[in-house]
Amino acid sequence: MTVKHSERRYSEVTGRAVLYAILIIVAIYYLIPLAIMISTSFRDMNDIRFGHLIDLPSSLSLEAWRMAWSEVQIGARRQLGLRPYFINSLLITIPAVTISVIVGALNGYVLSFWRFKGSNIFFALLLFGCFLPFQAILLPQATVLGKIGLSGTIPGLILTHVVYGVAFTTLFYRNYYVSLPGELVKAAQLDGAGFWRIFWRIILPLSTPITVVAVIWQFTQIWNDFLFGVAFSSPRSQPVTVGLNNMVNSSTGEVRYNVDMAGAIIAALPTLAVYIIAGKYFVRGLTAGSVKG
Repeated sequence: MTVKHSERRYSEVTGRAVLYAILIIVAIYYLIPLAIMISTSFRDMNDIRFGHLIDLPSSLSLEAWRMAWSEVQIGARRQLGLRPYFINSLLITIPAVTISVIVGALNGYVLSFWRFKGSNIFFALLLFGCFLPFQAILLPQATVLGKIGLSGTIPGLILTHVVYGVAFTTLFYRNYYVSLPGELVKAAQLDGAGFWRIFWRIILPLSTPITVVAVIWQFTQIWNDFLFGVAFSSPRSQPVTVGLNNMVNSSTGEVRYNVDMAGAIIAALPTLAVYIIAGKYFVRGLTAGSVKG
């Protein structure tokens, strides 16, 4: 028995060591580009010209960050740097995430506890919306935005992201809510609670895990979007992804790699911060509603 136990213990330790080794190799593979980006953003151009790509900066310099944020010329705009584009992304992302999450929560609540005739068909159509590629709705959406007078505006981009994102948030909330006991709603109805009171007082407080998932998903999708941003915006409403692309591709003369790297990190910082702060809750929320439905 002792020999078998030792062999089993050795096998478990070996298997775990192999697993950790693979995970470390994969992590290093993905982190090396980020490390190079960060290192390059703190180097000056002389250091980059006469050094190697993976060299550490001889001295830390914030000049590239300052130029990327407020000084580098991007296209023909009077405003310099990524700052106006960054602000546009905030003005687009925060309202779009808020509205799409609230509407998705209400849709999931109705489709789980207040089903109506044809609700399954309605949910199937919403689910179909999750599989529509961006390119398929460019022309119809452009036509709609033009007719309602929102073409090339920040409200128009907000509407676009809300419409496309509601299908995903509804799917998240519906699959989570069907795992909740229906007796909660029935008991509240017996006590005289109505539609909105049940939602705000009972269902929504139980929705924290899936709300984190929906917020992270929508924030990431909207902040990192390029296609909608370049197709439905004007020079005054372009998001940071479009600004970064214009900054990298519109430079003349010497390519300033440090400025480009600093700009890329500035554009990625919000999504990186969201995953660092709330990433562990993302997996919990995804698995919370996986038992039923």
